[in-house]
Amino acid sequence: MTTLNHPPGSADLPALKARALNLRRTMLHMASGKGEGYIAQGLGIADCLAAIYFHELRYDAANPAWADRDRFVLSTGHYAIAMYAVLAEAGYLEAAELPSYGLNGSRLPMSTFDDIPGVEMVGGSLGHGLGQAVGMAMALKLDGRPSRVFCEFSDGELQEGSTWEATMGAATFKCDNLVALIDCNGIQADGPVTVQIEPVADKFTAFGWDTVEVNGNDMAALVDALAGAREKNGRPKAIVLRTTPGHGVPTLVARDRAHFVRVDNSEWDALKAELESTHG
Repeated sequence: MTTLNHPPGSADLPALKARALNLRRTMLHMASGKGEGYIAQGLGIADCLAAIYFHELRYDAANPAWADRDRFVLSTGHYAIAMYAVLAEAGYLEAAELPSYGLNGSRLPMSTFDDIPGVEMVGGSLGHGLGQAVGMAMALKLDGRPSRVFCEFSDGELQEGSTWEATMGAATFKCDNLVALIDCNGIQADGPVTVQIEPVADKFTAFGWDTVEVNGNDMAALVDALAGAREKNGRPKAIVLRTTPGHGVPTLVARDRAHFVRVDNSEWDALKAELESTHG
């Protein structure tokens, strides 16, 4: 069934929050027993994905190649655990397949491949997503299609020149069908982001984008920001998301260097219980 875009009036915030909670449950289940993984980033981006897929994005899970679909581009391919969870929730994948995440021989590796239904690009190497999204947005405009492109990328990718080249290109070619979702969680592979990238919002504004900054774990703020990003005024849109790695599971929030966390098999039941108590 095709999901309509441009939702009317107010959003069903309790339903969207329930979707985000279910995504977090699913991710903890997927990661259990594997000893390590990108669970912290997945928990941090869950609210954004729930708002995108169940309030904003136009798609048809039964017809993933539908030409007029909106595109969601996940530049941070290591967030695949969250992508698979939301694709299953949206009907692209069978839930029974999700526990194979990250296992040898699985088609659900720890970074996305574009042969998986609903995945638009290979997101292993960082710094490529926004450039591809700009190309998609330009092509859709030239073809006269109503589709929009939503591109999630990270603050770590702002350390790469290709990201800023794409930022300039989007403004130059008036890609007002493009929405950047910039996940500013403050971490990269081995600790905090090392290059001075702030102020992120001011920089995107200076590059010709309409920009807002929100708490990326606040559903109401996310919905409001996405509503504002629908304006067709010749300017691309940027939503700077301040997210917390491990959000919803305080033990993971407190863990050092949460880019690729290690979790003992004995910990998973306690982490799942912690998620439920946090949202109880």
